[in-house]
Amino acid sequence: MGGSCLPTAVCHREYFLFAAPGAAERGRCREIARNDGPRVNGEITSRTCRLIGVDGSQLGLFGVRDALRIAQEQGLDLVEIAPNANPPVCKVLDYSKYKYEQDRKAKAARKNQARVEVKEMKFRPKIDVGDYETKKAHVMRFLKKGAKVKITIMFRGREMAHPEQGRIVLDRLAEDLKPWATVEQQPLMEGRNMHMLTAPIKGAFDVTPEGDEVTSEKKEK
Repeated sequence: MGGSCLPTAVCHREYFLFAAPGAAERGRCREIARNDGPRVNGEITSRTCRLIGVDGSQLGLFGVRDALRIAQEQGLDLVEIAPNANPPVCKVLDYSKYKYEQDRKAKAARKNQARVEVKEMKFRPKIDVGDYETKKAHVMRFLKKGAKVKITIMFRGREMAHPEQGRIVLDRLAEDLKPWATVEQQPLMEGRNMHMLTAPIKGAFDVTPEGDEVTSEKKEK
Protein backbone atom coordinates (compact mmCIF):
# COMPACT_ATOMS: atom_id res chain seq x y z
CA MET A 1 0.00 0.00 0.00
CA GLY A 2 1.18 3.55 -0.69
CA GLY A 3 1.67 6.32 1.86
CA SER A 4 3.13 6.29 5.34
CA CYS A 5 2.09 3.64 7.84
CA LEU A 6 0.21 4.61 10.97
CA PRO A 7 1.58 3.37 14.32
CA THR A 8 0.01 0.08 15.22
CA ALA A 9 -0.49 -1.26 18.76
CA VAL A 10 0.07 -4.88 19.68
CA CYS A 11 -0.22 -6.12 23.29
CA HIS A 12 2.22 -8.88 24.16
CA ARG A 13 2.62 -9.92 27.80
CA GLU A 14 3.99 -6.93 29.74
CA TYR A 15 5.23 -5.07 26.70
CA PHE A 16 3.68 -2.49 24.46
CA LEU A 17 4.75 -2.61 20.84
CA PHE A 18 4.40 0.09 18.23
CA ALA A 19 5.83 0.70 14.84
CA ALA A 20 8.98 2.79 14.91
CA PRO A 21 9.94 5.07 12.01
CA GLY A 22 10.69 2.90 9.01
CA ALA A 23 9.40 -0.23 10.77
CA ALA A 24 7.30 -1.22 7.78
CA GLU A 25 10.43 -1.33 5.65
CA ARG A 26 12.56 -3.05 8.27
CA GLY A 27 9.84 -5.43 9.38
CA ARG A 28 10.36 -4.86 13.12
CA CYS A 29 8.81 -2.85 15.96
CA ARG A 30 10.11 -0.77 18.80
CA GLU A 31 9.41 -2.27 22.23
CA ILE A 32 8.59 -0.47 25.48
CA ALA A 33 8.21 -2.14 28.89
CA ARG A 34 4.80 -1.16 30.31
CA ASN A 35 4.01 -2.09 33.89
CA ASP A 36 2.39 1.13 35.08
CA GLY A 37 2.42 4.87 34.47
CA PRO A 38 0.69 6.97 31.81
CA ARG A 39 -0.77 5.67 28.56
CA VAL A 40 1.75 5.65 25.75
CA ASN A 41 1.27 5.65 21.97
CA GLY A 42 -1.43 3.15 20.93
CA GLU A 43 -2.64 2.79 24.53
CA ILE A 44 -4.18 6.26 24.29
CA THR A 45 -7.93 5.77 23.82
CA SER A 46 -9.06 9.34 23.17
CA ARG A 47 -9.68 10.38 19.56
CA THR A 48 -8.30 13.89 20.11
CA CYS A 49 -5.70 15.49 22.37
CA ARG A 50 -4.09 18.79 23.19
CA LEU A 51 -0.53 18.29 22.00
CA ILE A 52 2.67 19.58 23.58
CA GLY A 53 5.85 19.39 21.55
CA VAL A 54 9.13 17.88 22.69
CA ASP A 55 10.38 21.41 23.46
CA GLY A 56 7.34 22.16 25.64
CA SER A 57 5.57 24.30 23.05
CA GLN A 58 1.77 24.18 22.76
CA LEU A 59 0.96 22.73 19.34
CA GLY A 60 -2.83 22.84 19.70
CA LEU A 61 -5.61 20.29 19.16
CA PHE A 62 -4.82 17.17 17.15
CA GLY A 63 -6.39 13.87 16.36
CA VAL A 64 -4.47 11.22 18.30
CA ARG A 65 -3.51 9.46 15.05
CA ASP A 66 -1.96 12.66 13.74
CA ALA A 67 -0.22 13.26 17.07
CA LEU A 68 1.17 9.73 16.96
CA ARG A 69 2.49 10.35 13.47
CA ILE A 70 4.22 13.55 14.64
CA ALA A 71 5.90 11.66 17.50
CA GLN A 72 6.83 8.78 15.21
CA GLU A 73 8.45 11.06 12.66
CA GLN A 74 10.79 12.31 15.41
CA GLY A 75 11.56 8.81 16.66
CA LEU A 76 9.79 9.64 19.92
CA ASP A 77 6.71 8.60 21.88
CA LEU A 78 3.30 10.14 22.49
CA VAL A 79 2.60 10.17 26.24
CA GLU A 80 -0.75 11.08 27.81
CA ILE A 81 0.35 13.34 30.68
CA ALA A 82 -3.09 14.70 31.70
CA PRO A 83 -5.71 11.99 31.04
CA ASN A 84 -8.50 13.77 32.96
CA ALA A 85 -8.32 16.97 30.93
CA ASN A 86 -10.90 17.53 28.19
CA PRO A 87 -9.46 16.71 25.75
CA PRO A 88 -6.51 14.83 27.33
CA VAL A 89 -3.09 16.46 27.14
CA CYS A 90 -0.37 14.48 25.37
CA LYS A 91 3.30 15.25 24.97
CA VAL A 92 5.93 14.17 22.47
CA LEU A 93 8.93 12.80 24.34
CA ASP A 94 11.28 9.87 24.80
CA TYR A 95 9.26 7.65 27.13
CA SER A 96 12.25 5.60 28.28
CA LYS A 97 14.08 8.73 29.45
CA TYR A 98 10.88 10.14 30.94
CA LYS A 99 10.22 6.95 32.93
CA TYR A 100 13.84 6.82 34.13
CA GLU A 101 13.65 10.41 35.35
CA GLN A 102 10.32 9.82 37.13
CA ASP A 103 11.68 6.70 38.84
CA ARG A 104 14.83 8.56 39.88
CA LYS A 105 12.82 11.39 41.43
CA ALA A 106 10.52 8.95 43.25
CA LYS A 107 13.50 7.04 44.62
CA ALA A 108 15.13 10.26 45.83
CA ALA A 109 11.89 11.34 47.50
CA ARG A 110 11.59 8.01 49.33
CA LYS A 111 15.21 8.24 50.43
CA ASN A 112 14.70 11.73 51.81
CA GLN A 113 11.72 10.70 53.89
CA ALA A 114 13.03 10.39 57.42
CA ARG A 115 12.16 7.12 59.09
CA VAL A 116 10.68 8.10 62.43
CA GLU A 117 11.12 5.50 65.15
CA VAL A 118 8.35 5.06 67.71
CA LYS A 119 9.40 4.11 71.23
CA GLU A 120 7.06 3.17 74.08
CA MET A 121 7.22 4.03 77.78
CA LYS A 122 4.79 2.43 80.22
CA PHE A 123 3.43 4.14 83.32
CA ARG A 124 1.03 3.12 86.09
CA PRO A 125 -1.94 5.34 87.00
CA LYS A 126 -0.72 5.57 90.62
CA ILE A 127 2.98 6.03 89.91
CA ASP A 128 5.17 7.52 92.66
CA VAL A 129 7.25 10.64 92.11
CA GLY A 130 10.58 8.83 91.80
CA ASP A 131 9.37 6.38 89.14
CA TYR A 132 7.62 9.20 87.29
CA GLU A 133 10.80 11.28 87.07
CA THR A 134 12.88 8.27 85.99
CA LYS A 135 10.45 7.33 83.22
CA LYS A 136 10.11 10.95 82.13
CA ALA A 137 13.90 11.09 81.74
CA HIS A 138 13.76 8.02 79.48
CA VAL A 139 11.04 9.68 77.40
CA MET A 140 13.22 12.79 77.09
CA ARG A 141 16.16 10.72 75.85
CA PHE A 142 14.00 9.08 73.18
CA LEU A 143 12.65 12.45 72.06
CA LYS A 144 16.15 13.91 71.93
CA LYS A 145 17.18 11.15 69.51
CA GLY A 146 14.31 12.14 67.22
CA ALA A 147 11.95 9.29 68.10
CA LYS A 148 8.26 9.64 68.76
CA VAL A 149 7.20 8.21 72.10
CA LYS A 150 4.01 6.31 72.80
CA ILE A 151 3.08 6.77 76.45
CA THR A 152 1.02 3.88 77.82
CA ILE A 153 -0.87 3.88 81.12
CA MET A 154 -1.49 0.29 82.22
CA PHE A 155 -4.56 -0.35 84.37
CA ARG A 156 -5.01 -3.40 86.55
CA GLY A 157 -8.04 -4.76 88.36
CA ARG A 158 -10.08 -2.07 90.11
CA GLU A 159 -7.94 0.67 88.56
CA MET A 160 -10.13 0.28 85.47
CA ALA A 161 -12.92 1.99 87.39
CA HIS A 162 -10.89 5.21 87.55
CA PRO A 163 -9.48 5.99 84.08
CA GLU A 164 -9.24 9.64 85.10
CA GLN A 165 -6.18 8.70 87.18
CA GLY A 166 -4.36 7.71 84.01
CA ARG A 167 -5.47 10.91 82.29
CA ILE A 168 -4.00 12.94 85.15
CA VAL A 169 -0.60 11.27 84.62
CA LEU A 170 -0.69 11.86 80.86
CA ASP A 171 -1.76 15.49 81.22
CA ARG A 172 1.04 16.08 83.71
CA LEU A 173 3.59 14.48 81.40
CA ALA A 174 2.35 16.46 78.40
CA GLU A 175 2.77 19.67 80.41
CA ASP A 176 6.26 18.70 81.60
CA LEU A 177 7.36 17.87 78.04
CA LYS A 178 5.83 21.00 76.49
CA PRO A 179 9.16 22.74 75.69
CA TRP A 180 10.44 19.69 73.80
CA ALA A 181 7.45 17.72 72.49
CA THR A 182 3.95 18.03 71.10
CA VAL A 183 1.07 15.66 71.71
CA GLU A 184 0.45 14.09 68.31
CA GLN A 185 -2.32 11.79 69.52
CA GLN A 186 -4.50 12.74 72.48
CA PRO A 187 -5.06 10.20 75.28
CA LEU A 188 -7.13 7.29 74.03
CA MET A 189 -8.44 4.30 75.97
CA GLU A 190 -7.87 0.94 74.25
CA GLY A 191 -8.84 -2.12 76.25
CA ARG A 192 -7.06 -1.96 79.61
CA ASN A 193 -4.54 0.65 78.48
CA MET A 194 -4.60 4.37 77.79
CA HIS A 195 -2.24 5.73 75.12
CA MET A 196 -0.84 9.11 74.15
CA LEU A 197 1.65 9.76 71.33
CA THR A 198 4.26 12.50 71.62
CA ALA A 199 6.60 13.83 68.93
CA PRO A 200 9.78 15.90 69.35
CA ILE A 201 9.73 19.58 68.41
CA LYS A 202 12.36 20.27 65.77
CA GLY A 203 15.30 22.17 67.22
CA ALA A 204 13.97 22.01 70.79
CA PHE A 205 17.00 20.09 72.02
CA ASP A 206 19.54 22.43 70.44
CA VAL A 207 19.69 24.38 73.70
CA THR A 208 19.39 23.40 77.33
CA PRO A 209 16.65 24.88 79.56
CA GLU A 210 19.26 27.36 80.88
CA GLY A 211 19.95 28.53 77.33
CA ASP A 212 23.39 26.92 76.94
CA GLU A 213 24.01 25.27 73.59
CA VAL A 214 24.26 21.50 73.66
CA THR A 215 27.47 20.81 71.78
CA SER A 216 28.48 17.29 72.73
CA GLU A 217 27.41 14.06 74.37
CA LYS A 218 30.00 14.73 77.05
CA LYS A 219 28.33 18.01 77.97
CA GLU A 220 24.93 16.30 78.16
CA LYS A 221 26.28 13.87 80.75
